[in-house]
Amino acid sequence: MRTGCIIFSTLIALFISFTSCSTNESGEPENQKTYYTEQYRPQFHFSPDSMWMNDPNGMVYYEGEYHLFYQYHPYTNVWGPMHWGHAITTDLVHWEHLPIALYPDSLGTIFSGSAVIDWNNSSGLGSSENPPMVAIFTHHNQKLAEEGSLQFQYQSIAYSLDKGRSWTKYPGNPVLKNSGIRDFRDPKVSWYEAGQKWIMVFAAQDRIMFYSSPNLIQWDKESEFIAEKTSDEGVWECPDFFPLTSGEETKWVLLVSIGGGGPNGGSGTKYYIGDFDGEKFISDVPSGGARWIDLGKDNYAGVSWSDIPSEDGRRIFLGWMSNWQYANKVPSQRWRSAMTLPRELKLGKSEKGYFLNSVPVVETELLRGDQIKLEPGPVKDRQNVGPFFEDAYPIYEIDLLFEFDPDLHEEGVEFGIVLESKQHEQLSAVFSTRTQQVSIARNQSGKADFSVNFPGVHVGPYQVTGTGEIRFHAFIDLSSIELFMDDGALVLTELCFPESGFEQIHLYANKESVKLKTGTIYSLKSIW
Repeated sequence: MRTGCIIFSTLIALFISFTSCSTNESGEPENQKTYYTEQYRPQFHFSPDSMWMNDPNGMVYYEGEYHLFYQYHPYTNVWGPMHWGHAITTDLVHWEHLPIALYPDSLGTIFSGSAVIDWNNSSGLGSSENPPMVAIFTHHNQKLAEEGSLQFQYQSIAYSLDKGRSWTKYPGNPVLKNSGIRDFRDPKVSWYEAGQKWIMVFAAQDRIMFYSSPNLIQWDKESEFIAEKTSDEGVWECPDFFPLTSGEETKWVLLVSIGGGGPNGGSGTKYYIGDFDGEKFISDVPSGGARWIDLGKDNYAGVSWSDIPSEDGRRIFLGWMSNWQYANKVPSQRWRSAMTLPRELKLGKSEKGYFLNSVPVVETELLRGDQIKLEPGPVKDRQNVGPFFEDAYPIYEIDLLFEFDPDLHEEGVEFGIVLESKQHEQLSAVFSTRTQQVSIARNQSGKADFSVNFPGVHVGPYQVTGTGEIRFHAFIDLSSIELFMDDGALVLTELCFPESGFEQIHLYANKESVKLKTGTIYSLKSIW
């Protein structure tokens, strides 16, 4: 029966893939005029053509293409037996959907993982002239889980010799068996040049395991990383591990996603910064010293692209724009979930140590259309400064630099932006000198009754500098806002579901002393 179900599922998926790409006599897709026009459909964020999506997987760059694989259930718009969906982009902005890459098999469904280019053909799965693209993923065996076994997850590989268009699973899978650890999953693999070996990090319930291999097939354990946790912290998932350089110093960054205990409730992604000697990672802070990569409710399971060319040199990150508290319930129908904008991660340093900044990749400027320049001056009572564009959708980018007296804490100075729809739905993003916090309020931002965990005011602590300037840089899509403060020192990503998008932007300040120094609003083009 299991084999028959798999064959039937495969035929359905092929049918969905074919019909979504059907063409007319002119060679254009039949559904081009209505493509991605559903209510709440993101217009410049990646979303699946249809059905359910969660974690980004297997992100790798090869011969001009950024590959995005992702957790995918092609038969309903809620989580189910996992496949790897597949899409590519050449500019990190415009996406092309490709057929499903990996299907469930007799070893289980296809959970999260990563992909690399085996340039030296260490695995022997390709050749020096045609190095294999190798996917490393977790097989999840639901039958073993239901039988009570702790060995229902293990690591396997597959390879492609045609730029990810077709895949062959390694006949010797799994390449890393489970010795009896529940939640044994989500491998992220990279080449460690100093040791001439592959390094795999993966989550093992409450810790991160480090393994190494000469060939992506035989793996040996190197070490474990364990850190202090809060009482409400969920299981560890979806790690990433990479070096970043600031000046002449290189530090290693470990990303860990947790299913509960996030900064504003529910799931979230934290990071540790430290040193790695090829065997063991040691955090700069003895207890672990985690920080959050995004303090909003809706950035989870993010990882970075592998094999970005050295001449580019960026560490480019992408997250799943949702939260497990309500991911299965958000009010979209044909599809469910989207990804964040791609972001460049940069290493910063303060008197408190090293930290990560996240900024939208420069390629997002390709989205810009018309622009409105705002007059500098007092902010208070500046209503409806835009957008006044003739575009089909109210999607835009706001870049504002405010100036104020940073010593006015006791007076409780507040300022920021308020987005409003024709139906008077509102979303606000505000900084308070009294609390030293940035808050996003989505209580009245549109449809929110699908979960008690969705409405609310979500905050991130933010210490301003003595200059008395603070920058709000926001991207507003039909069902989300991504707010980057002062070049990504603080980031908040939030879903919202206004009936038809936010057509008005109000500047807000409760004191006359707050001034707008510079301001630009860009209309953004749909990527579809």
